[in-house]
Amino acid sequence: MNFKLFIATFLLLNIAFGKTFKISTLAPEGTTWANNLKKLAKEIKSKTNGKVKFKVYYGGVAGDEPDVLRKIRIGQMHGGIFTGRALGDVYKDVRVMEVPFNFKDNRSQMRKVLDELTPTFDSGFDKNGFTNLGFFEIGQVYLVSTKEIKDLSSLNGVKVWAWEGDDVAEALVKEMKLVSVPLALPDVLSSLSTGVIDAAYNSTMGMLALQWNSKIKFLVNYPVTYSIGAFLVSKKVWGKVDATNQKLVRDLVAEFLKKNSDDTIKENKEAFDALKALGVKVITFPSGDTAKGDTINNNLFQKLQTNGVLSKEIIVQFKKAKGQ
Repeated sequence: MNFKLFIATFLLLNIAFGKTFKISTLAPEGTTWANNLKKLAKEIKSKTNGKVKFKVYYGGVAGDEPDVLRKIRIGQMHGGIFTGRALGDVYKDVRVMEVPFNFKDNRSQMRKVLDELTPTFDSGFDKNGFTNLGFFEIGQVYLVSTKEIKDLSSLNGVKVWAWEGDDVAEALVKEMKLVSVPLALPDVLSSLSTGVIDAAYNSTMGMLALQWNSKIKFLVNYPVTYSIGAFLVSKKVWGKVDATNQKLVRDLVAEFLKKNSDDTIKENKEAFDALKALGVKVITFPSGDTAKGDTINNNLFQKLQTNGVLSKEIIVQFKKAKGQ
């Protein structure tokens, strides 16, 4: 076979077999997310006639989110379902959504602001080599601990997990005079068990999925933040998919993310009740302490801008969308 014939054959095979995207998620097998992802992958393969396929790696087997980002950049992986910390590694300003005490439990306000800022975020991802197939909700994030925390003053000196490299979490830790212990997510469970950390934060569904319920004893009933995620793929690889199939995949992913966001909110409520049933004590801070959330929020915006984590422009845009 001469060289030109080889190239022609190679191109024809690529057209015939399409593009397989290696996708990573921290969602373990058997969860609603994992089950729905399997359905999504089958539907994408069917409706694109095999031109686009998703091969999904569940439960973090492809690595923690920062590891997956590195693998995407060198071509070993092609996409992932990421939470806010990793999204900030791609485009810092997206973390404006997760500054602590932004929305408390106001889901509708969060969705309104996210929808208004999505074009800005998508542009930022694009400039950094990623295409956003859509945002989704992780929900309210709570502080949980192995030690009783009765009020804000009780937090002083508490050893709390902070995702390695999470600038927003680190700013909160300093603002509230906590002791930061940077760890990869898979190390949190064992660290709670051994006393390396006293506290961590997650959605209630995430706590159950990662089995933190076996170690924690207390949950502070005051959402630290309202967490979001996004389905990112390599811009370079996405560009190899024809426009028709891009639209098909985007539409299918949008349906998937909308359903999973709704399911997640429902399951978070169920998980909250399940944690209580399993013996986790829910703590309510004094009203005076919870009112300090707005002050902490304002201080964090100033520090995150000063530290270069958030731009002045995104803060202005965020507050305008929020109606402040």
